[in-house]
Amino acid sequence: MSSLFGDMNAQDESGQPLAARMRPRTLDEFVGQEKIVGSGTVLRNAIENDDLTSMIFWGPPGCGKSTLASVIAGRTACNFENFSAVTSGVPEMRKVIQRSKELKNVSGRKTILFVDEIHRFNKAQQDALLPHVEDGTVILIGATTENPYFEVNSPLLSRARIFRFEPLGNEQITGLVQRALTDESRGLGADSPAIDEAALHHIVDIAQGDARSALSALELAFKAAPADESGRKNITLDIAEQAVQKRVLKYDKKGDEHYDTISAFIKSMRGSDPDAAVYWLARMLAAGEDPKFIARRIVIQAAEDVGNADPMALVVATAAADAVQFVGMPEAQIPLAQAAIYLACAPKSNASYVAINRANADIAQKKSPPVPVHLRDKSYPGAKSLGHGEGYLYPHSFPGNYVDQEYVPDEAKSGVYYEPTENGHEARFKQKLQRIRSEKDLGGSIEKKSKPGEK
Repeated sequence: MSSLFGDMNAQDESGQPLAARMRPRTLDEFVGQEKIVGSGTVLRNAIENDDLTSMIFWGPPGCGKSTLASVIAGRTACNFENFSAVTSGVPEMRKVIQRSKELKNVSGRKTILFVDEIHRFNKAQQDALLPHVEDGTVILIGATTENPYFEVNSPLLSRARIFRFEPLGNEQITGLVQRALTDESRGLGADSPAIDEAALHHIVDIAQGDARSALSALELAFKAAPADESGRKNITLDIAEQAVQKRVLKYDKKGDEHYDTISAFIKSMRGSDPDAAVYWLARMLAAGEDPKFIARRIVIQAAEDVGNADPMALVVATAAADAVQFVGMPEAQIPLAQAAIYLACAPKSNASYVAINRANADIAQKKSPPVPVHLRDKSYPGAKSLGHGEGYLYPHSFPGNYVDQEYVPDEAKSGVYYEPTENGHEARFKQKLQRIRSEKDLGGSIEKKSKPGEK
């Protein structure tokens, strides 16, 4: 079998990096991506039955894309070819295709073509490959860290199934590190090294879901650790920090530091200090805080402390949250910083926050009268006979698109909920509502003259 993973699967692994030696060889050793290759999944069944179709693995570094291709290479009866999207061009592609055709004609044996970083394929390479994927000459397995819907041509995408890989969780990374520490044949187990709990947590946190990064850091720390009198090495936090060139920040994601730091971040934005907001943002990210958690807090902040003083704040915040999901770390720190700075610099109003709290208090404490008849739905059969909608005044039929009428029964509402500030856009809201409310207090002085289109 021809395989780009031949060296990895060979018995002689001396000199290979720890991450390469510990690469899973079977589906049972494979860690993570249970939704993709867990027991009973479509892809696992296809691998076990050696009945694969073209596919693209999409996900961040170190999450198992190339590793799963390695597992497939070791299990399939197909010929396995590697093609470099970076260093090879169309002539090399034609040679691979020609070999695949000859093998299929002579022995009936299929060829799986693995393309790492498939997003680097240029249009000519993709066009040259397309007909041979379509006619079954090769089964394509592509791996990419970039969104294939943007980086791979639609015709090629339509002939391949996309599998989205997620970053490995901390528990999964911890398991891989511990396996490497105890495995005597492929890992470090023959030397019986020890590792402090703080050092283990630091290596796992810094890896950010990247198994290769965690194992590389562990190997560096192991090599740097001095041996005691018995020859045994112990990896301390200090050694781990030196290995990954990053010190531990005091930050417990489930304790006081977590809540204190996010509180400082929120209060910095509320206090219109963009420098402080960016500092606390950077500190949380450096300590391994989940960027999605930060994005959620920014979205809440946009509505709670900026509100209608600048409605664009919520748009910017939600766009940043989407960007976190779309691009991932470390690039996601940029839209997060942009949103935090925007909120810090925006005019402030908590009027929407106050309004919903006042309404919630009335709902909890006051009666809940039925919806007034004139506001009830009259679209369904029989509603008209019940009098639904009778007396409703259609605002667009009146000058200024406003007419005084009851929208909430007096007994349900204790008073005004929304009181806009003088800041930003809310200044205009305040002016309009003051006019409407003053006219309502005078008994509704706006002329109730109907116009066409009344509903």
